[in-house]
Amino acid sequence: MEDSPEEPPTSCVLLESCHFSQVVFNNVEKFYVPGADVTCHYTLSQHIIPRGKDWVGIFRVGWKTTREYYTFLWAPVPAAGPGNGSAEQQLQFKAYYLPKDDEYYQFCYVDQDGMVRGASVPFQFRPEAEDDLLVVTTQGEVEEIELRNRNLQQENEELKGTCANLRERNLELQEELKKAQERQESLESLRSDTEKLELELESLKVENRELKEQGGCKEAELQRLKEKILDVTSDKERLEGRLRTALEHMDELQSQVSNYEADVENLSRVEQEKTKQLENVKGENQQLLQTTAQHQVQPPRRGLGREQLQGLLSHPCSGHIPRISRFLPQEQTRDLLKELEEQKLLFQALQAEKREADRKNQELWDENKALRGELSLLQGISPSPAGLEVPAPIPAPEPGDLLFGNPYDAAGGDLGAGAEASLRRCPMCGEVFPEAVGLGDYEAHVQSHLLECPVCGESFHSRQVFDDHVFCHGLE
Repeated sequence: MEDSPEEPPTSCVLLESCHFSQVVFNNVEKFYVPGADVTCHYTLSQHIIPRGKDWVGIFRVGWKTTREYYTFLWAPVPAAGPGNGSAEQQLQFKAYYLPKDDEYYQFCYVDQDGMVRGASVPFQFRPEAEDDLLVVTTQGEVEEIELRNRNLQQENEELKGTCANLRERNLELQEELKKAQERQESLESLRSDTEKLELELESLKVENRELKEQGGCKEAELQRLKEKILDVTSDKERLEGRLRTALEHMDELQSQVSNYEADVENLSRVEQEKTKQLENVKGENQQLLQTTAQHQVQPPRRGLGREQLQGLLSHPCSGHIPRISRFLPQEQTRDLLKELEEQKLLFQALQAEKREADRKNQELWDENKALRGELSLLQGISPSPAGLEVPAPIPAPEPGDLLFGNPYDAAGGDLGAGAEASLRRCPMCGEVFPEAVGLGDYEAHVQSHLLECPVCGESFHSRQVFDDHVFCHGLE
């Protein structure tokens, strides 16, 4: 027998579903001699169509599936082609591949779908007997054998009935076994669910203990927060008291600032009047120059009026009065100088008081700003009392004709909202400087608007006053 490069097609089809009558095996011996080739003869009926993957195998009697073959050969396709009527075929199995034991075997024809289409009678592989024995039996023995056969047939019928009952019982037992397996599986699933639930219960117990511990910690932390809230509330009340005091003090300072502003406004009006007087004196000085040009040796025959001299001495160039005093009587000059010194001292005192009030006002605004910041932080803990209201700021008066303007003139006159911003507004051009701009840059910007005298170095913000001052230097 030649080896095939591939295994034959097999299946798990049971004997009950096979069609053994489609292929008939002919001339099958009861015994085949071991060590010799075996020729298999078979006939294909008209109910089978041979195909290229059909094969003939040798099976041990009692086989269950086509996978239990001992050896096989591929079945040749008839020369007449498939679909031809009954055709006899033969195959020769080589001795080398045949069984060596004395068990019963049979030929089986299997198609390429793994279905058995024919099977032979059983045969054995053993040597032939040398002599055949002739057995002679009597009539009594024959009757006894027939009786035994009838008994055996009766027992066979009973065994068949018992077998049928056993099969039914087996089916019932299989159903019960299947139900028992299902119950076992459900029981196993219940056990697994129970184990999972137990694990979840343990984890929940552990989590419960942790939550209880955390609850104790949270209660302690809540108590600490309550104490902290009480402390913050007391601090808030203390800060509110300080804020009330600061606001009252700020009101007092604002009233003082209003008074200082009134004084500064008065001084500004006085300065304007003196500027007008200086313009009148300029006209008289021109006449005086003409007179002195005509009478260079003679002293001036007429003096200046008191009001005119006061306007002249009150001018910013009054530091040069010794040069101008040659036109005035000595006693009148001393009175005017004394009055001028008193006004200067009063003006300087007012300026010092104004600067001190500005400094205190700035300190109070800084403290008020800090208190407002702390109060805004405390508002998230407890609302501010309804009785605590910031008083409305006192509106500032209209700015006068001062050298640097009115420093208390904020945008809209709201000292409470823009006192600090009003100090950074240029009094010349009105430009507002943010807090990021330094004080030095702000002062440099204001100084850029001033006019500096090239003779004495004094600064002026008005072009008219600057021209009058330079004109005074020309009289020397």
